[in-house]
Amino acid sequence: MTDSKPALLARPAVRMGLIAAGAALATVLVMALYSNVTKRKAEARQTSFKLMDLDEKTVDPAQWGKNFPRQYDAYQRTLEKYGTKYGGGGSEGLLRSKIAEDPRLVSIFDGYAFSIDYNQRQGHAYMLDDQRVTKRVTERKQPGSCLHCHASNTVAFREQGLKQGAPGTLDEAFTSPNAQAQLMAGFEAVCKLPYGEATKLVKHPVACIDCHDPKSMQLRVTKPGFIRGIDALARSGEPVPHLPSIEKWRKGDKLANYDANRDASRQELRSMVCGQCHVEYYCGPKTTLFFPWNKGLKVEQIEAYYDDYKFPDGHRFFDWKHGKTGAEVLKAQHPEFEMWSQGIHARSGVSCADCHMPYVREGAIKISDHQVRSPLLNISRSCQTCHRFPEEELKARVEAIQDRTKALMNRAEDAVVQLIADLEAAKKGGLDEAKLAPILEFQRKAQWRVDFVNAENSMGFHAPQEAARILGEAIDYGRQGQLALRDLAGTSSGSAAKGRK
Repeated sequence: MTDSKPALLARPAVRMGLIAAGAALATVLVMALYSNVTKRKAEARQTSFKLMDLDEKTVDPAQWGKNFPRQYDAYQRTLEKYGTKYGGGGSEGLLRSKIAEDPRLVSIFDGYAFSIDYNQRQGHAYMLDDQRVTKRVTERKQPGSCLHCHASNTVAFREQGLKQGAPGTLDEAFTSPNAQAQLMAGFEAVCKLPYGEATKLVKHPVACIDCHDPKSMQLRVTKPGFIRGIDALARSGEPVPHLPSIEKWRKGDKLANYDANRDASRQELRSMVCGQCHVEYYCGPKTTLFFPWNKGLKVEQIEAYYDDYKFPDGHRFFDWKHGKTGAEVLKAQHPEFEMWSQGIHARSGVSCADCHMPYVREGAIKISDHQVRSPLLNISRSCQTCHRFPEEELKARVEAIQDRTKALMNRAEDAVVQLIADLEAAKKGGLDEAKLAPILEFQRKAQWRVDFVNAENSMGFHAPQEAARILGEAIDYGRQGQLALRDLAGTSSGSAAKGRK
């Protein structure tokens, strides 16, 4: 009987060899994985590169970019051209004129600089250049206060404050008493300058130093208007459940002003740094720039504060006298913070940065995307982290809200424009100016509300119900004005007829 040799794999030596080879391969793979994990952990710890010593005088974002190249690269991409159906807060392919797209605005803003030049907004990196070239500045005299939200001006304000006699040096920390004294003194001085002089004091649009401490990189607010405005809001007593630090401050002794840099949480600051500029404010020549938050953030609360406010000459507040009617009317700026405050996202603890600067991973590092833009251009990171629906559905929901807001706004603008036309005809017809005064108030109320929504850069999305309420009131005030004017014209005609008898 012949002995058969065992199969190759059944031989003990071969089997042991394969086991050893497998173990060696597994060891190599585990070591490679360990090496990769170690490398990624080290990479995650290396969030910045210490190439520059940043301090309170480092304004140029390119210098910050040497230490934070990822963030700076994204910031530079705010120069890219893109757009959404309703603008979306990003750059457009070409500058688009809002008054060319909607000629009703020429009538609504008659007598004001916005009637000659009013373009779609662009990205953050454009904000200073856009302001310098607009006809609102080149063809109309403007004050230095216009720079408050269009430039990186923290250092410029402090330098001017030192020239005004404020104590200390620029080397002192921004939150120190001396630095705050410098800031406010310089702010007051620059607001009084002509724009042509003030703009020479700055070189950059919004920059890293406006939102970050150069030593710790912690978020902070630096704009004087906001620092004063948020304290006024805290003292108003108006409920602000989306800003819990204010509610907490109100329960304290209130011996010190509410200070966002001391009192606000990091999540609150992720909205407040945006609220430094994306807000309603007065920046005209009659007084220092201020945020009208003393009675609250709602449209009628701001209006009530303006109605009570007296300029240094004793006259009540108004932005300009309407060219066709003579009404003392109001111009909204860009009240995103106020409108967001009335919406579901604010009440749910969602910050501006959560949607407009969503987190992004680059290798092992997680950072906020500094290419600030519309969430509709980044739905997967901006929206789908909370809303588990397809991108197409989420975009359709947003545009449905915006389409409805736009339709309401068209009706509101029609009501305002028709009231203006009727008032213009009544004045030409010789109606008593004194009797027209109550109707001019209807124009002031209607125009303020339609502009509040029109100037707010979300086409109603930040607070859909609030936007609809405001526009409904705008339509109502516009039509009330027309009815009152009709009654007044009828009364005048009747009196004239009696006189002829």
